[in-house]
Amino acid sequence: MSSDSTDPRGGTPALGEAGVHGMVEVLRAAGRMRRVSRRAFLTGAVGSGLLAADMMVTKAIQAQRRSTVVLTANDDDARRRFPGTSWVLLPGYKTSWEEAQLIITLLAPSLGERGQLAAVGYSNDGLEVDEVMDAILAHASRNKLTELNLYGHSFGGMLAIDVASRLTRLGASGSASVPRVGAIVLDSTPASKYDVKDLSWFEGVVELYELGFRVPSILRGGYELGERIVNKHERTWTQVVDQALEQLTPLAPSSVLIQTESQYIYDWDVTRFAGEIGRTPIGFIGNPGDQTVDYESARARWQKYFPDNLASSSLQTLGAFPAHASPEWSALVYNTVLGTLLPELLPLPRRIGGAGGGGR
Repeated sequence: MSSDSTDPRGGTPALGEAGVHGMVEVLRAAGRMRRVSRRAFLTGAVGSGLLAADMMVTKAIQAQRRSTVVLTANDDDARRRFPGTSWVLLPGYKTSWEEAQLIITLLAPSLGERGQLAAVGYSNDGLEVDEVMDAILAHASRNKLTELNLYGHSFGGMLAIDVASRLTRLGASGSASVPRVGAIVLDSTPASKYDVKDLSWFEGVVELYELGFRVPSILRGGYELGERIVNKHERTWTQVVDQALEQLTPLAPSSVLIQTESQYIYDWDVTRFAGEIGRTPIGFIGNPGDQTVDYESARARWQKYFPDNLASSSLQTLGAFPAHASPEWSALVYNTVLGTLLPELLPLPRRIGGAGGGGR
């Protein structure tokens, strides 16, 4: 039999002493819970809001990166001094938009002495040279540029030669709006797939792409980590971890972009472009310790196929680490080398006294 009595007013059970005590404790606990929950709710709400905002930003960034664009640097002084001339960095293999902007910004002490600064951001839908050309021409038109200097970062040098060839042909066709190419810097750029030391990797990636297989990001990240550990002598442990993790972020180049870049390198034929860039001077720089591209092999090919354009091929990025195309890690080394190279390629333009413009 229950110890509770009956409430004569409503016929419902009345609480005894123990029941009243229990209810008091429940109310006290509820009060504590309400205070804790309020703090937890506010914390959770803020955290959820930040997460949602981050996801929205990431989604927006990923959507934007479905197009090829030209990224500009904060170079007001260069714009003032060189209103008609700009450098355009063609980034290397697996280089993100953020890294491309970092490279062009860190090279400002040397490149900024001869033009504005910009870099191409490749579409995550895949590398298309026509899209790269459209983005560059739109950038030139929008900023009233009459001269472009191209910096080819690793494989980006192949693309720089391709772009220069197309611009030269367009200019020869009589199109007045096409900027001329002032000079090309090739930074550790292979002149053939046979200059790539790990050619078997490219063959595998290209074969998978041709079969329609798209490499999952997590698989690519695992490969990146393993490949960098195997070639540990090229990097510090910080670089190994940082570069591997970069391939797993939402802002990293997509697997499709990387596979199409591999296809481009694999299919690139230097003989197609020999004699196709007019009198544009080329400067090749590299490092004999390069474990990605065979320095001597690449240098010999550039000398063979572009003898009339190659103004310099002896300058080396000794002391850079990693040895292959690493201005973002070794800016001082690169700016020093470029400080020697650029006067050979681009003697100081006749802009003294406010002449301005894009000519040399």
